[in-house]
Amino acid sequence: MTSFEHVRDNLAAAMEAIERAAGSVGRDPGEVRVVAVTKNHPPQAVRAAAQAGIRIVGENRVQEAMEKRRELQDLDVQWIMIGHLQRNKVRKALETFHQVHTVDSLELASSLNRVLMETPDARCPVLMEVNISGEASKHGVSPDLAQPLGEMILSRCERLELRGLFGVGPLVDDQARIRASFASLRRLRDQLEAALGIHLPELSMGMSSDYPLAVMEGSTMVRLGTCLFGPRRGF
Repeated sequence: MTSFEHVRDNLAAAMEAIERAAGSVGRDPGEVRVVAVTKNHPPQAVRAAAQAGIRIVGENRVQEAMEKRRELQDLDVQWIMIGHLQRNKVRKALETFHQVHTVDSLELASSLNRVLMETPDARCPVLMEVNISGEASKHGVSPDLAQPLGEMILSRCERLELRGLFGVGPLVDDQARIRASFASLRRLRDQLEAALGIHLPELSMGMSSDYPLAVMEGSTMVRLGTCLFGPRRGF
């Protein structure tokens, strides 16, 4: 028995909540995937998530992800970057992650593209991070600058595959406000698809405290940490 024996049951509860939320708005719950957020949790937590059936692991820090991947080379999971990525860590990030979900500037996109250009045919799926909460402490491009950034990524960063948008809801108790922020990201995605002429299938939004609301507004990826693993403990 490990200290993460509860992950399977917690995931089952989360999947039931996803099914209820999706059903309430006529969505197929199969459209929603769970990203296990393992920041400050040990490799055993990642293994427990994989054994429970999760196939996507989100990490906030490059070094932490590198250390876990070295210990968990046998796991068949996708590793995605969901934290703020500094440009001086782009090379290591591309060596560690299958996708980067927090592209919020042309400078970062260009840095990723330059490193990818060093390897023939190397490409990286990315999401654009948008600040939908309006909070100055949050990362992400402002919604009014999302289209110009998308246009520049498409025209200047040919090794990046723009797949959708990433957002963090406001840290408030007002569920109507939280849901409205997720709805705004969905509408922005729809607008960008029309303006850029590309399909943007992914909407990464919703965390342990608010993921049912995100599912109701079209999330395809919910990022769950605390509700799967309990409080962060460090390792």
